[in-house]
Order: sequence, then structure tokens, then C-alpha cells
Amino acid sequence: MGLTIGDAATQSGLPAKTIRYYDEIELVSPSSRSKAGYRQYEAAELRKLAFVKRARSFGFTVDDCRELLGLFEDQARSSRKVKALANRRLVEIEEKLNDLKCLHDELSQLALRCPGNEKSDCPILSSLASSKE
Repeated sequence: MGLTIGDAATQSGLPAKTIRYYDEIELVSPSSRSKAGYRQYEAAELRKLAFVKRARSFGFTVDDCRELLGLFEDQARSSRKVKALANRRLVEIEEKLNDLKCLHDELSQLALRCPGNEKSDCPILSSLASSKE
């Protein structure tokens, strides 16, 4: 007898709403349904839910997770495909890091220029009000 969605949520650390969504998009479906129609999850589905949760924590998209799950389940897979997905994600992370570094530097400069006193003049607000990005 499988676990209910509530038990699967507790054991996987995912909200039941997310698990329902994964079922709806056929990413991770329950192994069966009870006579009353309730989703039932077995150990294999719990492993897949944990796998997807971990992959999502690295920022992989749902489509990436679908591909990674397919590769995970395919014993004849090529690790080249997995590495390519990971490397693509690393490039995305590096781009975001660069963007965050630029934002950090710009905001730091604005904060340094702001007198932080009782006057209304504030370069931070002026910058936010400007149309340039």
C-alpha cells in the first residue's frame, strides 16, 4: 500500500501542491490510486520527488528535471548529456553571479553617496527614479 500525498509530502519535503503539480505535468506521477481516487506513492516515486527537489535546488528548470530524470532512469545513458546539462546550468549561474556583482557594486556606490541625514536629497531614490538600467 502506497503513501498518501500528505505522507509523500512529509517524507520528500515538498508541499503537497507541488507534488500534485508534478503529477499534472507528468513529471512524477503516483504509482497508483486508491479505490477512492487518492494518489498513492511508493519508494520509487519518493526517490524521484527527492531527486527533483534536489535538482530544483540547483536551479534546474522543470524541463531540465524531466531530462535529468529520464537520464537517471536510463541505465544506457551517456554521462556526456548529464555533464552538458550541468555545464549549461553553471554558465547560467555564473551569469547571474556577474549580474549580482554589478548590482552590488552599483548599490554600494549609491549607498556611499547617500548622506543618510534628515535632508530629502537621496541619490538612491534618484537612481531608482531614473529610466536607465
